[in-house]
Amino acid sequence: MLLVDDQTLVRQAFALMLSVEDDIELVGQCANGAEALAMAHTADIVLMDIEMPVMNGVEATRRIRAANLAEVIMLTTFDRDDYLFEALRCGAAGFLLKNAEPEKLLESIRVVAGGGALLAPEVTRRVIEGAVHGARTAPAPSPGLARLTERERGVLVLMARGLSNAEIAARLVVGDATVKTHVSSCLSKLGVRDRVQAVIHAYEHGLISPTIDR
Repeated sequence: MLLVDDQTLVRQAFALMLSVEDDIELVGQCANGAEALAMAHTADIVLMDIEMPVMNGVEATRRIRAANLAEVIMLTTFDRDDYLFEALRCGAAGFLLKNAEPEKLLESIRVVAGGGALLAPEVTRRVIEGAVHGARTAPAPSPGLARLTERERGVLVLMARGLSNAEIAARLVVGDATVKTHVSSCLSKLGVRDRVQAVIHAYEHGLISPTIDR
């Protein structure tokens, strides 16, 4: 785990919290995005602030993900939709506010470490609205979406509602393994790396809208 924040006290507070967790190792601390980019190869996950000097967190995340150096969880005091949407579009695996409960932060780190992505329902809706309200033209056709089966499209819609694999399985009355297969097929056909990117793709190409039933 690499901590990136321009406020020393904030870094120290997070470092203290993480130090008591047996399954989380802190490999370094950085004060800006440029330092994070230089050290990202030493960590599996980067906990990244957004508002920083030299290089902000969004740009650092874009470069880290482009080089496939580490997964990134965005962390900020600014509850801003433009940050949220841009961070997810450039490859962040999740987005949390600094006032999140410690248990939520630790859970998020473990989810991302296990290969997952953070897609809470409240964040999902804001991503939808950001994608739709920011669009100036009609959605472009997506060959990937066209290749999805009816069941796979249904799974993608449930993912967009923020449901976990277990919740999707219960809704569709199928096994967890079946859901995992459908999710993997969605990612492969859409050419994306995780659930977050799959859902953003679906928003941008018109499969899902802010008026989706919840």
